[in-house]
Amino acid sequence: MADEDVRQSLLSSTNDSLNLNETKAIQRRKSHHRSKGPSEKESQEQEKVLQPLINVEPTFVGLEFRIKYVLLLLALYLGIGTLWFFLIKNQIYGKKTNGVIDAIYFCVVTMTSVGYGDLVPHSTLAKILSCIYAFTGVALVGLILSNAADYIAEKQGILLVKSMLKNDKFNTAEVLMDVETNRDKYKFLMTSLLLVVLIISGISFLILVEGMEFIDAFYCVCSTMTTLGYGDKSFSTQEGRMFAILWILSSTICLGQFFLHLAALYTEKRQRSLVKWVLNRKLTPSDLEAADMDHDEVVSAAEFILYKLKEMGKICQDDVLLLMERFKDLDVDHSGTLTTDDLILS
Repeated sequence: MADEDVRQSLLSSTNDSLNLNETKAIQRRKSHHRSKGPSEKESQEQEKVLQPLINVEPTFVGLEFRIKYVLLLLALYLGIGTLWFFLIKNQIYGKKTNGVIDAIYFCVVTMTSVGYGDLVPHSTLAKILSCIYAFTGVALVGLILSNAADYIAEKQGILLVKSMLKNDKFNTAEVLMDVETNRDKYKFLMTSLLLVVLIISGISFLILVEGMEFIDAFYCVCSTMTTLGYGDKSFSTQEGRMFAILWILSSTICLGQFFLHLAALYTEKRQRSLVKWVLNRKLTPSDLEAADMDHDEVVSAAEFILYKLKEMGKICQDDVLLLMERFKDLDVDHSGTLTTDDLILS
């Protein structure tokens, strides 16, 4: 009975609030109707269409700030490494082209763990610096530089939404909801597209500049992107190493992101299948018994929702118990409901 009174009170308050909002909206429309010109109406229509993008733009701004931070760290890291290995270039053996370019190239090959073997540290000092740079480089690639791939995927997704909004065939809200719901899917598609571009560009460059045969170029691209770096095929010219500095960084990170989003997509698909199964399967008496948390032989809407969320794996029993304990702490008068007085007393 108490639950019914609370429910009726909430419905009544909601209806009153909706009626008040509708009345105010009608009054505003009446007061501004005569003063609106054609251009103002068009402007409001555009604002109405672009309104759903408000929730998207802050995300893009956050990603933009993050990519600037990543680029700053990368520049600092490569700058320190280049200075190190340039000063000890005589202690590094292998096929050399230009001192500065070779130093940057060696930094990239080391930090991405490609390790072709075309440039190798020979002295004790060079080996120690290489070990330090390798460990910090792997951490930088794994923990920070992966944000760059997320930035590219997010940016392309937002641009895709904006372009779709220009087409009257699409409903703005539906498009944005679809993008938000299938975020992993769109990231996977964008990363796949970028990966294909990197593979084609790498093979083409190795054929045209390094003079490799197609199979050797493809072999070198695969061994580089997977960080195997056998060393029998690598970038040996000055132009090739200039290209490799950016290409190796981009391709190794992109491949890692590709498998990350693929795994996320697979997990999401399994989760959706589980949710669908949970929602569609028939309830049994044992289900009702398990869902009856207060053991009153009646399952309320709240108990049903909690039971289904636990079955979907969204929450666990420990989460429910923690929240119930928190509720009891706030419910000072032990009425089974929370009021302003409870908050003040607690």
